[in-house]
Amino acid sequence: MQTHMTTKPRHVTGEKPATVARSDRNSGRIRSIAFWAITFVIVFELAAGSVWNLLTIEWVEIQLHHLGYPHFFAYILGAWQAAAAVAIGVPRFPVVKEWAYAGAFFLWSGAVLSHWLAGDGPAAWGPPLMLAVCAIASWVLRPADRRLPPTRLARDHPAPQTRARSWAVAIGLLVVLYAISFLTLPAVEHTMHEFAVELGWIAE
Repeated sequence: MQTHMTTKPRHVTGEKPATVARSDRNSGRIRSIAFWAITFVIVFELAAGSVWNLLTIEWVEIQLHHLGYPHFFAYILGAWQAAAAVAIGVPRFPVVKEWAYAGAFFLWSGAVLSHWLAGDGPAAWGPPLMLAVCAIASWVLRPADRRLPPTRLARDHPAPQTRARSWAVAIGLLVVLYAISFLTLPAVEHTMHEFAVELGWIAE
């Protein structure tokens, strides 16, 4: 009788770790998918935004004039957007990533505030607000190898090894995103021109 009672709890407790481990794996997989999906959005926006600003397309000029910013501000934004897209997209460099995330958040939250102060409606400040939220979500969901170590002593926390394939995928993705940004410029300029007319920033 005693033997039976002692073996039964062992069987029950043996199932719990397996269930917890399975749940942790599923949760980790969902977290990873969410991170990469959201990060793809913000990296693509940063890459496209850098192209738009550095080439100073009509939409950029219209916005700068509407918000009262100088023309050269576009080049400053474009350069930092390109740097942030690379920093967030590639592996390693957690300290640089922290700065890139902060810069992306300041960029989009600044756009929200600028449009709000200019008296624009949600159609103008809504998209940058969503991108600012995405930047926060990507930062929160980032995996361990993209986070700062718990201590600043590098010798206690050596940098993890990064596979060459990870670099190749990241660089290849950036090249594709920039190619798409350049190839879609004519359609973007036409669409954003109509949007500016709809907002009343320019006359048709």
